[in-house]
Amino acid sequence: MQIQPIHTEGDYEKTLERIEEIFDAKPGSTEGDELEILGILVDEYEKKNFPIEAPKPVEAIKFRMDQLGLEQKDLASILGSKSRASEILSGKRSLSLRQIKLLYKELGIPAEVLIQEAEPV
Repeated sequence: MQIQPIHTEGDYEKTLERIEEIFDAKPGSTEGDELEILGILVDEYEKKNFPIEAPKPVEAIKFRMDQLGLEQKDLASILGSKSRASEILSGKRSLSLRQIKLLYKELGIPAEVLIQEAEPV
C-alpha cells in the first residue's frame, strides 16, 4: 500500500483496514515501519476529527475519588472542611488556586483539568 495522508472518512477506513492486515508486523520490518507511520496518521486524523474533551473539574474529582475508594469525608480532610467539599462536589463553589494545588498533590488530578471554568448549576 502506498502511504497517503488521511483526508476523508473513506481514507480513514481504508487505513484502519490496512492496519488490521499488518497489525502483527515485526518492528523494524518494512510492514512494521508502515504500521508505525499509519498509526501516526490515524492518531492525527482522530485528534482533529474526534477530539476528546477534558472532564470537568467536579467529574475528574469524583472519578479520582472513586478510583482511590475515597468518600466525601476524605475529600473534606484534603480541602479543610465538610461544607467546602460538599459545595465543590455539588458545583456550588469553584476551586481556589490553593485547592487546585492540594487536589493535584494529594489526588494526582492534572492541574489543567482542575483550572477549567465550572459550569453553572
